[in-house]
Amino acid sequence: MFDFMSKIFMSDLLPIIIILALGFVSGRRNVFTEDQARAFNKLVLNYALPAALFVSLVRANRDMIFADMKLTIISLVVLLFCFFFTFFSCKKFFKHSRSEAAVCALIAGSPTIGFLGFAVLDPIYGDTVSTGLVVAIISIIVNAITIPIGLFLLNPASNSGNGEKGSGGMGALISAFKEPVVWSPILATALVLIGIKIPNVWDPTFDLIAKANSGVAVFAAGLTLAANKFQFDGEIIYNTMLKLILMPALMLAAGLLFHMESEHLQMMVLAGALPPAFSGTIIASRFNVYTRTGTASLAVSVIGFIIAAPLWIYIARLVS
Repeated sequence: MFDFMSKIFMSDLLPIIIILALGFVSGRRNVFTEDQARAFNKLVLNYALPAALFVSLVRANRDMIFADMKLTIISLVVLLFCFFFTFFSCKKFFKHSRSEAAVCALIAGSPTIGFLGFAVLDPIYGDTVSTGLVVAIISIIVNAITIPIGLFLLNPASNSGNGEKGSGGMGALISAFKEPVVWSPILATALVLIGIKIPNVWDPTFDLIAKANSGVAVFAAGLTLAANKFQFDGEIIYNTMLKLILMPALMLAAGLLFHMESEHLQMMVLAGALPPAFSGTIIASRFNVYTRTGTASLAVSVIGFIIAAPLWIYIARLVS
């Protein structure tokens, strides 16, 4: 277990910490202006992230989605429950606005499955169809369902910067679906469901911009963290506990209740314990909503995952 966590830390978590710190130091030294930081976020949200989501989803296939319906249904129900629980608790307990609660839900209610999924699962369970199945299903739920819901609740139409109030429900929905980060994963999921396969020869076209996603996103998160005073408060701890404790615990309980196959259950629980999706912090910075607490929650959760991962691996194996 120690060797495994050392490998995960050195190959996956340490690069995140270093690039986050590099962005933070660059921001503190004013190497990049606030406008340049926003340009990084715009690059990721409008181009790199949509390309990364599209590529990761179209590589799945329709058979994978329906291969284990228990896995699909439990992942869907738990992820949506955690998303909306985070949204409403953020409004109720911490008195945030709807937009702030929406970004909080995108951060504390979504795992970074696309970036760390294979990196964490493959060393334990092997590069198998089962690991691909878990990553594909959770990726589709996070990227094609919770991100559009989050952007609808955020209502970008009301954050256009022109001082005008948003146009309400339908306007917010239309505005959300105009965002590449919304329609690209939905398009990819639709292609998978109807059985259209994108030829592999097109992969390099999407990969070139998609590969910029994670590095630029983490660097931009560091810049955002530098622009806001870091305060380790109760809300950051609460968000971290929701992400690293509540989500995997609910997945484990639901999987045991419905007698999921042991290995799939273990992988689903570990996937649920992953740190928050970087897309949440990018969306926060792009619309200048919940940036300080959201970015700090991401940073603390990345560190907390070092402790949470072996704990959930041990518990899941023990009870399943």
